[in-house]
Amino acid sequence: MGRRHLYWGAGCAAAALAFSIVAFAAPIHPRLVDTSPNAIPVDVELVLAVDVSYSMDPDEQALQREGYRLALTSKEFLSALREGVNGRIAITYIEWASENDQRIVMPWRLIDGPEAADAVSAEIGRAPYRRASRTSISGGLRFAKGLFDHSGYKGLRRVIDVSGDGANNSGPLVVPIRDDVVAAGITINGLPLMLKRPFRGTMDIEHLDWYYEDCVIGGPGAFAVPIRDRSQFIEATRHKLVLEISGREPDARVVPVSAEKPRISCSIGETMWQQRWGGYDFH
Repeated sequence: MGRRHLYWGAGCAAAALAFSIVAFAAPIHPRLVDTSPNAIPVDVELVLAVDVSYSMDPDEQALQREGYRLALTSKEFLSALREGVNGRIAITYIEWASENDQRIVMPWRLIDGPEAADAVSAEIGRAPYRRASRTSISGGLRFAKGLFDHSGYKGLRRVIDVSGDGANNSGPLVVPIRDDVVAAGITINGLPLMLKRPFRGTMDIEHLDWYYEDCVIGGPGAFAVPIRDRSQFIEATRHKLVLEISGREPDARVVPVSAEKPRISCSIGETMWQQRWGGYDFH
C-alpha cells in the first residue's frame, strides 16, 4: 500500500503546529453505508474516538474533551459548516480503552447550526469522566467502523477522528484493522497527544506522531495533528475539525520518506507489553 507524507505549517499563537497528510491507494469514491430511505444527507459523518486508558491523566482527559467542545462552537467551525453542500454534519462521541472496552458517550447527533452545535458541546461536557486499563486503538477503530452502518445519515464523507497518547497494546494489531476501515471508504485522522516525555517504567513511546502517521491514520487526505504542548490543543483541535468537515486540504510541500517501511514498528506497543508482562498474543 503506497503512501505519501505531506507536511505544511499552520500559525499558532504559542508555536507552529506540524500537520501531516498521508494519501493511501484506497477507494476515493464515498460509499453510503446507511441506505435506508429515511437516512438524512449530510456532508460528513464524523466519529470522535477518544482514549480513556489509564495513561491519560485527568488533566489530559479534561483538555481533550474541552478542546472538542470549544472547537464545535467556534466561529471557524460554524463557518465551514455553512459552506458545505448540505450545510450539516452528523457526529458521535465515543471513548475507548482495551479491546472490548468502548462506550458511546453521545450517540449520533445532527449539527446544522449554532444551536445544535451548542447542544452537542453541552452534551459532551455533561458526560462523567472515566478511565480504564489497556490501549486498543484497533478495538476503537473496529467499533467506530460499525457505527456508520445504522447512523441514520448519508455522509458524502465518513471520518473517524482518533485521539490518544499511546500505541496499541491490546486486541488485534492496528495495521490490519486500519486497512480494513480504509477499504470501507472511511478516512482515519489522528490526534496523537505528546504532552508527557516517555520514561522508563511506562508504556509511552518516542515518536508517537510517527506511529500515528505510519500505522494508524489512512484514507484519502488523511492527516495527523501531533500535540506537544497544552497551549496548542484548542487551536489545533479547531483547525483539525474545520479541515474534516470542509474536506479542504492546505497547500502542502512534499517531503520524501520511505514509501514502503514505517519509521517505527507498528507492533511496538504489543512488543513493550509482552516484554513487561508477557503473554501477548499477536493476532
